[in-house]
Amino acid sequence: MPRRTMIEAIRDAMDVMMSRDDNVVVFGEDVGYFGGVFRASQGLQAKYGTSRCFDTPISELGIVGIAVGMAAYGLKPCVEIQFADYMYPAYDQIVSEAARLRYRSNGQFTCPLVVRMPTGGGIFGGQTHSQSPEALFTHVCGIKTVVPSNPRDAKGLLISAIEDPDPVIFLEPKRLYNGPFDGHHDRPVTPWSKHDLGEVDDGHFAIPLGSAAIRRPGEAVTILAYGTMVHVAETAATESGIDAEIIDLRSLLPLDLDTIEASVKKTGRCVIVHEATLTSGFGAELCALVQTRCFYHLEAPIVRVAGWDTPYPHAQEWDYFPGPARIGRALIETLEA
Repeated sequence: MPRRTMIEAIRDAMDVMMSRDDNVVVFGEDVGYFGGVFRASQGLQAKYGTSRCFDTPISELGIVGIAVGMAAYGLKPCVEIQFADYMYPAYDQIVSEAARLRYRSNGQFTCPLVVRMPTGGGIFGGQTHSQSPEALFTHVCGIKTVVPSNPRDAKGLLISAIEDPDPVIFLEPKRLYNGPFDGHHDRPVTPWSKHDLGEVDDGHFAIPLGSAAIRRPGEAVTILAYGTMVHVAETAATESGIDAEIIDLRSLLPLDLDTIEASVKKTGRCVIVHEATLTSGFGAELCALVQTRCFYHLEAPIVRVAGWDTPYPHAQEWDYFPGPARIGRALIETLEA
């Protein structure tokens, strides 16, 4: 299999779907001629023309509103919000229109729409370029929420998202766009060398939404993570020497509860890790689900490791992230409880 960065894998997914289905259209701010701020759509306009890959005005509300109308009439828009931090003007269109269209029309209309958003920190973007708003979407009935952690998953999940008949929020951890890192918050991210690139299948392949992946088998404790934090958790488990099982959720809604339940019942302990703020973060929902389904198997309280409950601190970005040291302490805490 060829090796690609996450950016290349995402571009390949859109290319594959545009070649297979003339109803797939790609658009957003600077998405057409320029290829997007991160170059995820580079070359698609030249290949498919300005009617299928095009630039829009700087209006997130307008981008998603137009996409909802297109989706209702049979097109399959895959739109880009330049940063997840910019999605708030479009939130009403996502929640009030896209998520509800199937239900308020009694199935007469559907909304096969994908909204791609670079999410999370890692580029010193500060408060307006580094937020992780996944919990704002998982709270809404009628939309799916996906967060890949590697290039192959990014391609397979994006293809599934575009083929899905309902709206999907596709959050792309920008810290992983150009390569892996060692998981430490105090070390800079370096681009992947070619031998480190993720192996990604050529052509069309889909990873079903709602399927988690066990990234590291273990017996002592279960770590639930997604996106960037999967890699940080792997570093924490390796450096601490703790036999942790790491589950990459991949899809937050729908959620693979069977895989989570089987792992926690086996280990008896659970640590939940995410980059977003702690209070009302998606980890709280995971905690409630694990508590409900695995109560009699838990040997210790569930522990959450998350971002600070503060506006995103530009100057302290690497301390704000849950790093290997913080996760390692949480692993020890739950093992000693």
